Amino acid sequence: MRAAVVKTFGGPESVEIVETEVPEPGARQVRIRVAAAALNPVDAGVRGGFFGGAGKQIGFGWDVAGTVDATGVATAWSVGDEVVALDPGMVRPLGTHAEYVVVDTDAVAKAPATVDAVHAATLPLNALTAEQALDLLALAEGQSLLVTGAAGAVGGFAIQLAVARGLSVTALAREGDEELVRSLGASRFASGTAEAGAFDGVLDAANLGAAALEWVRDGGVYVGVRPGGQPDPVRGIRTTAVAVTSDGARLAGLASLVDDGVLTLRVADTYPLDAAAKAHARLEEGGVRGRLVLIP
Repeated sequence: MRAAVVKTFGGPESVEIVETEVPEPGARQVRIRVAAAALNPVDAGVRGGFFGGAGKQIGFGWDVAGTVDATGVATAWSVGDEVVALDPGMVRPLGTHAEYVVVDTDAVAKAPATVDAVHAATLPLNALTAEQALDLLALAEGQSLLVTGAAGAVGGFAIQLAVARGLSVTALAREGDEELVRSLGASRFASGTAEAGAFDGVLDAANLGAAALEWVRDGGVYVGVRPGGQPDPVRGIRTTAVAVTSDGARLAGLASLVDDGVLTLRVADTYPLDAAAKAHARLEEGGVRGRLVLIP
């Protein structure tokens, strides 16, 4: 099979397509024939060596949508099932940017029925990150939440999921993104800055760090999306960051929200797997609204 990897850290030109053996599923694992796999900022970090692994072959991709084509023992999935999954890992020989991927059975969920595989592939990483970040915030219905980077993939899901939880959501984004974030359910919009001490919590999808604490009330909560990168607490503010984990049951619930029209899946563009380097170059340009998706 073909897979996108990096062997020498660098820019988009360092992305290689290699031929490798098709992986075999073990106990409590399934093999998915990849129909689509999203490209995320974490892949750029892997490519640049941010997570280490010098001298190794490292695969790209955490999201996958496709069809189960082989199973190990002790799995409820069957060949032919259309599924989505999150397969996280910073430094491993292969990721989901490949023709086949093996994942643990409890990381898998039935794919949304109302969208194609390209759109479904944008769901796992970013929606699970938003959902698990909201869990860490632990805000009650009616409380106020500021989402930074609200027009991005995590931010967009966070708006919709927070509104579904009954939170009052303000979106912080660029001026040109106001219509977008309001369409996702934000009741208020801010650009550049927000009102000091006005929010019960901040979900910092833009990685603004300490600067975002200004907008949290005394005793409020801050949740970032870069594990270990949260700022030191001040004024009694609880600070933490989400480290996303696979959760097939939770992912199934998110897929149902797609089918119910609660979650919007956004695709910016698609690329064949062989053009993975071009997709990385487009991601590096910035300003992408929605996900770039690779199609083997």
